Amino acid sequence: MFYQLYEFNHAALQPFRAAAEAVKLLYTSPVNPFSQTAAGRSIAAAAELFERTTRRYAKPSFNLTSTVVDWKKVDVREKTVWSRPFCNLIHFERAVASRRKADPKLLIVAPMSGHYATLLRGTVEAMLPYAEVYITDWVDARMVPLAEGTFDLDDYIDYVIEMLHFLGPDANVMAVCQPAVPVLAAAALMEARGDSHAPATMTLMGGPIDTRRHPTAVNRLAVEKGLGWFRDNAIMQVPWPAPGFMRDVYPGFLQLSGFMSMNLDRHIIAHKDFFMHLVRHDGDDAEKHRAFYDEYLAVMDLTAEFYLQTVETVFIRHALPKGEMTHRSEPIDLKAIRNVALMTVEGENDDISGVGQTRAAQDLCVNIPRDMRVHYLQASVGHYGVFNGSRFRAEIVPRIVDFITSYGRAGRPVAKPRVRTAAAK
Repeated sequence: MFYQLYEFNHAALQPFRAAAEAVKLLYTSPVNPFSQTAAGRSIAAAAELFERTTRRYAKPSFNLTSTVVDWKKVDVREKTVWSRPFCNLIHFERAVASRRKADPKLLIVAPMSGHYATLLRGTVEAMLPYAEVYITDWVDARMVPLAEGTFDLDDYIDYVIEMLHFLGPDANVMAVCQPAVPVLAAAALMEARGDSHAPATMTLMGGPIDTRRHPTAVNRLAVEKGLGWFRDNAIMQVPWPAPGFMRDVYPGFLQLSGFMSMNLDRHIIAHKDFFMHLVRHDGDDAEKHRAFYDEYLAVMDLTAEFYLQTVETVFIRHALPKGEMTHRSEPIDLKAIRNVALMTVEGENDDISGVGQTRAAQDLCVNIPRDMRVHYLQASVGHYGVFNGSRFRAEIVPRIVDFITSYGRAGRPVAKPRVRTAAAK
């Protein structure tokens, strides 16, 4: 009933949101003399703040229309090249010369943890000059009819394997946060089967490979509460009239409330500052706030079976590092990985995946030759900074590009970005 109550409250506030939007238009109109006064700007700011804090945010767009390849600006076109009920694979097709040798193929596996794949817009943008980039665009579970069946962690691994088969041999894969576990499992399964489509390189970034290492508040919560608590308190049915009516899900708004409660004071201050930016006509800072929260507050539902299986397997049982994880009754043996080069990336201040949790993959994949393994700890960044932001672009991206071009079995060397040194900062 909680999901239904949430929907009811959202619908009940619709007339008030419409009224707030009308007030905002009235008090920002240049023909209204009060719009130039502090009182008028305060009324407009209050109206916008109310509307933004009570609306449902739609799925954002990538809006990546161009990039720079070989020091030339080229157009970029989004194209869905593979599709299943719970995921679409998007290719960012660059308008490069046909005679040009191909760049490495890079599959970016976005997290299925409440936010849309557009959260990795900066990751995609940073990699576009150096690779043919593909990204998993996970579908909001509330939009998938019950007739399409279920989707769990085993299905997730199957999807990753299918996408690697679609891309062909010698693709490179990058897993950001949550998908580090299923991507590592998929690589182990493919290697154990002698699959020629196993990736050439695998980059794991801020992922929960072994959450027993430097556990964070998120990790401790899972262990303390147990699976039953999550099943009883976090799983709800999609209400009518959504296409996924009656599907059991972990609602996105519940996930978002958990994220925001971890740093509630920061979010309150950010919204107070937004109000003052509007009153003072500080357009640039106000627009930065809108852009961030348009992305941050856009959330999607996860299927219950995927969420619960992930909580149990990754955060409670620690099945992968213990060697107990299976995929449809087939053991996942990380020792089977021999030919896939491995790079792990962590953030010094990561409060989601603690330092050492991703690096654990280096200790578990013992049969990958030492000269095919790389670990990098980025100083002074949190979880988000592992895959986005200025330090990511200046210091992490060059290392990833160097790793892919050095250890990948296909493509050609590309112009590598320069790693910014301390002296250059």
